[in-house]
Amino acid sequence: MIDYEEFLDGIDRKAYHEGEVEWEEDGCTVTRTYNYSAPGCHDSCGVLLYTKDGKLEKVEGDPLDPYANGKLCMRCLDLDEMVNHPQRLKYPMRRAGERGENKWERISWDEALDMIDTYIKEEIDGKGLGRESILVGHGTGRNINWQVPFIAGACFRTANVGGIYFSGWWCYMPRVCGAAGPLGDYPIVDASETLPERYAHSEWVRPDVLVVWGNEPLKSNGDGYLGHWLNVCVQMGTKVVSIDPVLTWWGARAEHWLRPRPGTDCCIALAWLNVIMGEDLIDHEFVDNWCAYYDELKEHVQQFSPAWAASITGVPEDEIVAAARLYASADRGAIQWGLVFDAGTRSSMHWVEAVCDLMAICGNIEKPGTHVLVHNSFDINAGYSSVDLYADPQALERKFRKWMVGDQGLDFVGMSNCDAMASVLEAGEVPATGEPYPIKMLWAQSCNAFAGHEGQVPRAYKYMKEIPFIVYADPFVTPTMVAIADLVLPVSMSVERDSARTWWTPLRAMKKVTSFYEAKSDEEIALWLGRRLNPDLFVRWESAEDLINDYLLTDLAVVGPDGKVQKANFSAATDDNWGHTSVTEDGGPSVTTKCPYTFDQLVEAGGHAYDEWNATYFKHEKGMLRPDGQVGFNTPSGRIELVPTIFQSWGIPPYPVYTPAPETWETTPEIMEKFPFYLINGARSYEFFHTEHRQAPTMREFHPEPRVKVSPGTAAEYGLQDGDWIWMENDEGRCKQMAEVFAGIPDDCLSAEHGWWKPEEEGAVPHLHGCFDYNVNNLTRNFQSGPGGIGSPIKCTRCRIYKVKDGDVMPGEQITQLGGWRDDYQPMQA
Repeated sequence: MIDYEEFLDGIDRKAYHEGEVEWEEDGCTVTRTYNYSAPGCHDSCGVLLYTKDGKLEKVEGDPLDPYANGKLCMRCLDLDEMVNHPQRLKYPMRRAGERGENKWERISWDEALDMIDTYIKEEIDGKGLGRESILVGHGTGRNINWQVPFIAGACFRTANVGGIYFSGWWCYMPRVCGAAGPLGDYPIVDASETLPERYAHSEWVRPDVLVVWGNEPLKSNGDGYLGHWLNVCVQMGTKVVSIDPVLTWWGARAEHWLRPRPGTDCCIALAWLNVIMGEDLIDHEFVDNWCAYYDELKEHVQQFSPAWAASITGVPEDEIVAAARLYASADRGAIQWGLVFDAGTRSSMHWVEAVCDLMAICGNIEKPGTHVLVHNSFDINAGYSSVDLYADPQALERKFRKWMVGDQGLDFVGMSNCDAMASVLEAGEVPATGEPYPIKMLWAQSCNAFAGHEGQVPRAYKYMKEIPFIVYADPFVTPTMVAIADLVLPVSMSVERDSARTWWTPLRAMKKVTSFYEAKSDEEIALWLGRRLNPDLFVRWESAEDLINDYLLTDLAVVGPDGKVQKANFSAATDDNWGHTSVTEDGGPSVTTKCPYTFDQLVEAGGHAYDEWNATYFKHEKGMLRPDGQVGFNTPSGRIELVPTIFQSWGIPPYPVYTPAPETWETTPEIMEKFPFYLINGARSYEFFHTEHRQAPTMREFHPEPRVKVSPGTAAEYGLQDGDWIWMENDEGRCKQMAEVFAGIPDDCLSAEHGWWKPEEEGAVPHLHGCFDYNVNNLTRNFQSGPGGIGSPIKCTRCRIYKVKDGDVMPGEQITQLGGWRDDYQPMQA
């Protein structure tokens, strides 16, 4: 697609029914819409859904969709296999035996609601406990970003929503919050994705240099960013720098491939600042006009020489310098970051800060082909902290916060503090005060926790199974459900629900085209719960469409008795300012967003709408970033703060530094002999998204087993061949995966996959579909976050390996029946 206009001219628009939302074709009804989740990734691509007699028959990409241009991943093309899968959860079911036996009996939705309502009235309200004793958990942020926090606050009246053993919010939040400090907003690489004309837009130009840092965009398409956008840029001539210990598609095409030791990348960012500032390779005009604390930062980074970085990272000094010069000398440079910034270091906030500083001093902010600052479409911003708008006041007062486990500074993430949540669950009290804090109920929605995002899984299982009443809602019965749930509820998939996507741009509508037995959408579940548990509030919404429209048009805003309008922020909620007040032009309270569409109007408009704010370059010069309408950035100084002043209030030292992982050759050299390998956790694949798609026959045909990459040198040393099963083990636990000999990985590194379970295998305890046997998170640890209590080094743990042999005790048995590997867990202490 080097010539985008030629691509557009080549589309047979009549054949693709331009301007139509629905038509008949070959005996099928074809619906033009967007896919999101479940199942699905962080993106939402334009699709043509073919249904016949109410059944989804096939999915094709829509070339008239400017977001994805008709390109679909193999998972989306295989969506019909998941939607029509015989193992899907059809009806509500309650546990018929003991937890873990995988015995269930079908009940009605009314009976399920009676169970929930009765339990809350008798075991929580009836015993004088606050609603904070109800925890609400969810999976990765997709089409549940606002629905599940809304359910927590509006239905259960609790403020405690998040991942219990999701230590340091090690996904996306460190980058969002870390960028908010210096920039005031979130940057993404400009590959024309915010523009309706895309690559043909008159202002857009491709980046000259693209740094792909610690991620594989073509496999992950992470955080709402399609990897093939960057592929198009490379086709147009963009040069690549790859920073990753493992060879990727990008590294194979890179001008420079830097291979840092896992957990040390922050040192490269600091050394780049040293080189670029020291050699005066900066954009002087941008720095002079728009940056603060340049001299202070320059003096600070003198200590971080390329030689210093080389000694820690293992990357040759000359390579560090050459790559820094290439990036800084480009007229338009861009840095694509990934999960490793959140989960591969104890330096998350400082690493993000340093990279944002690199963007800024090189003038790579808000200029075409660099980074654009983005908001949700039309400023529709109801996010995780929407829970606070509706929670019971006492529950809000007792929301899990960082002070409970001794962390200093304001809470700057809208969700409950994960480490406080886990520590209170384990101790039964607040560590900082000794105050009793019983946890009596868990509602979990669309999260296969033990197979997916919970760190230190043996520990998570040990304590989560002690919660007295657990309800899970999901499209499938998962191993986590089998292990601990008392009641399970069927959730609709993407094509079975009306919904809208507001993450960045464009605003998109997902139109329901089919249904599945008694499955309900997330919005329908909210109404089903709320009408019983909080009837006075839920007279506000008569239907799921009403709720969606309220989300689009008002942010689910609340008007208080004093007339003030409160809306939720996306993430930067603090102890004393968890919402914001909107006003009209005449100074009165405003309930509305900037969205010009209801759901039906958006569908009829073609299913998507780009907003002008996101499609505008140089917003800082036009007074578009600051609430007061003045030029500049949304920071206290109005400039990009290279040393963020707000970090101090968050309990984070404002100058960027490198914080080593707990077990490295620098800090604990003795560990190298016992555990000689870095274990890189979470390698992505084309076939799966986290724990999803393991049921799909086509995906498993391409990718039948969990795989761990080992180097040829390691294979020779340990006598391994492709296909051999090996144990990865440390003091926390072990798991098994199939060895894949790969020349593009260092001898002291392993790269293992996450999210594995096998629906075709035995579901009852102890096997639980292999959830624990294949689970690399058995080897991770919690409570190891860096400054600010955010980020976690789970992608740079240490381990040893050896071959699997007959008679080995399986991790599932060890965890569920033999007490795990440790009996000395300690909650965080204040």
